[in-house]
Amino acid sequence: MKNSRQFAAAAAALALAACAVRTPPGSVETPAPPQWYAPLPHGGSLADLTRWWQQFDDPLLIELITAAQDASPTVAAAASRIEQARATRVAAHAALLPSVDANAQAVRANQPPLPLSTTVQVGAQTAWEIDLFGGRRAAERAAAERLRGSQAGWHEARVSVAAETANAYFDLRSCERQAVVASNDARSRAETARLTDLSAKAGFTAPAVAALARASAAEAAARATQQRAQCDLDVKALVALSGIAEPALRAKLAAPWQEPESFAQAAVDAVPARAIAQRPDVYRAEREVAAASADVGSARADQLPRLSLSGSIAVGHAWLAGTSVAADTWSIGPLALTLPVFDAGRRAAATDAARARYDEAVVQYRSSVRQAVREVEEALVHLESARERGADAFTAVEGYRASFTATEARYRSGLASLIELEDQRRSALAAEEALVQLQRERVGAWVALYRAVGGGWSRP
Repeated sequence: MKNSRQFAAAAAALALAACAVRTPPGSVETPAPPQWYAPLPHGGSLADLTRWWQQFDDPLLIELITAAQDASPTVAAAASRIEQARATRVAAHAALLPSVDANAQAVRANQPPLPLSTTVQVGAQTAWEIDLFGGRRAAERAAAERLRGSQAGWHEARVSVAAETANAYFDLRSCERQAVVASNDARSRAETARLTDLSAKAGFTAPAVAALARASAAEAAARATQQRAQCDLDVKALVALSGIAEPALRAKLAAPWQEPESFAQAAVDAVPARAIAQRPDVYRAEREVAAASADVGSARADQLPRLSLSGSIAVGHAWLAGTSVAADTWSIGPLALTLPVFDAGRRAAATDAARARYDEAVVQYRSSVRQAVREVEEALVHLESARERGADAFTAVEGYRASFTATEARYRSGLASLIELEDQRRSALAAEEALVQLQRERVGAWVALYRAVGGGWSRP
């Protein structure tokens, strides 16, 4: 009869264990458009973005990105979160298994009328909470999903730092080009001011015209000084990002830089759903939905009965009145079933909170997908715009430069006024600055596209 009751209790426990709690969907539909609506670069041909920087053929850029990723506190924090998530997953898995604790004790007692006695025991105690409704398994799944998400977050941090460093580097190179334009303009105006001053002293030019030429030269010199200061600030920004000492970095930057004639092809799939799936931030948001779903299951299981089993075993000896006897003991049980009766709504509130966090994770995931689509579309628009404007900007520079050269020759011959010359100079300067800015915009669009499609990261 006793064996029958034990069998019935075990069968009931197994039946309860088969009743896992229900959870909301661990994955949701991706609200991505069927295609990109901005033109794809290179006709949509594909290339591996993981070596995009190497294809740029700029060793200093590679060095700066590597140094910045090594020095970045953001990347270090992301790596730390991986270790935290891994430890949480180990703890969640351990909760599914029995725990065993060793113990040792020695007791010397005098309890009349019994004689003086000494007892020494060494043993182990075990405890196991049987996962009846899958709550602990759900907690383990949540921890595993967050571990995957934190690993993707580390890649996201590296991509972000790489893009930030590349933008800072190209800002500096663009600033250097602007500084060359400003310096050339300052020298040209200074020469004009010198010749005009000589003409005024000889009585061939009015003093007011000479004053205007000197003012123009001073304005250009101030602009060139300001541009050089901006370049110094850009260098210091790179020092802060990379951790490279400023003297060493300036020595590396002293080498002449030439913008690459062709850019690496970006991996832009024709189907947005596939392309944005390669973004680590989207994957991390997706894993958070799965983890939040498992959290709901864990909270619901906490509202249901809990079954636990404990046991112990010990070996030892007792000495009583000069006699040594064995003091070995063992026990299995109790097999305890705990039924939640009243907790003033605490467990129900925890379940509601878990469900609310799941709803929030779904909203965040869908928002991250929409943001990913937006970033790719914007990068494609900027890239196409820069490409279409490139030829026109170059033609404008050549035209304004030729017109300025002709006007300058006429001015030196006395056939054009200083006002005409300055107008032509301002037009030529604006065109050259616009061309440099356009070249910077084109490189920036490639960096933005690199970042927007995940920087070469692949889903595990």
